[in-house]
This record gives sequence, C-alpha cells and structure tokens, in this order.
Amino acid sequence: MIKTGTALACALITVGACTGSSEQVDLTALPSAYSAPFICDHVPKIAVERMTGITDPLTTGAVELASGDPLRPATGACAAYQRTGERSTVLRITQDVGGSRGHVESYLREGMGKQLPEIVPGGISYYASYPNEEAHVAAMLVKGKARLAIELVKGVKGRDNVADVVALMKLIAPKLIDTADTDEDG
Repeated sequence: MIKTGTALACALITVGACTGSSEQVDLTALPSAYSAPFICDHVPKIAVERMTGITDPLTTGAVELASGDPLRPATGACAAYQRTGERSTVLRITQDVGGSRGHVESYLREGMGKQLPEIVPGGISYYASYPNEEAHVAAMLVKGKARLAIELVKGVKGRDNVADVVALMKLIAPKLIDTADTDEDG
C-alpha cells in the first residue's frame, strides 16, 4: 500500500510539474531611475523586459529625447515584439506632435480613461485598461502639441499591468517630453 501511495504521489507531482505551473512571474517593480541599457535609443530595457515578460525583446524604431524647443517636440516610435511564434507586438511607444489638452480632457470627461497625477509640468495624462483584452493597457501624456503614448498590448498575467504602464510613463516622459513650463496649449 505504501509503494502504491508513493507511486501515486510521484505521478501527481510529475504531472503537476509538466502542466506549466512552475513558471514564476517576476513581480519586481519597474525601476524608478532612468538608466541604460536602452531599447529604441531611450527606453530602459529592464523596464520593458519586466512589463512584457520577454528577455531581450525584438525591437524596432527609435524615440527622441526632448529637444528643449517647444516648437520642435521630439518624435518617434518604438515597438517590442515576441521573438518566438508569430512575433506579435507586445509594446508600442509613440511620440508625436498630435497632442491636444482638450482631447485628453474630453476623453476623461467621457469616462474613457483615468487621469494620472502631473508627470511633467503643464502636462496632462491618463491611462485606460481594456477589460476585454487580457493585460491590454494604454497611457497618454500631452503637453502642448507634444504627445507620448504607451500601449502594453500584451502584459504579463499576474503582474499589475496598469502599474507597469504608469511606471514606464513616469520613467520616460520627463526625458522624452519637454519639461520646461510654457503657456502653449493645444
């Protein structure tokens, strides 16, 4: 009887180990200090790896540091992909000059997102979570005409994907969006 019980216990342990339950989710918070190494020239690689769960993601594009000239906001785009399978996009970062404070305020009034505390002086930002799509979260920050958008297309199950997107916005926005106070309003 003991041999049968031991064999059954070993079989159950083996089956449990083979069902994929052994993969650990890294719950370490994203870094709060902006530092190298980077992807897309100016996005901290460790932050992207933690929020996507992909070590050394395949990336394309580049983002620019703030120019210091409010008439020439930085522009760029960055995408991170899974390296295996169909190489689907897991993260998109876009910076452009399509920003409008009124658009963000309207979006918030309509309840389509939740406002974030001020990340850069004079900026307005929000995040939105899409409950119909697993771990899909986006955030946008606008200051004048400058706009920075982060879209976590596929986050890590078990992580706080909203917190990850907000933390990445807080980490990169002060570098990518001009932080000088201006009276410019979009």
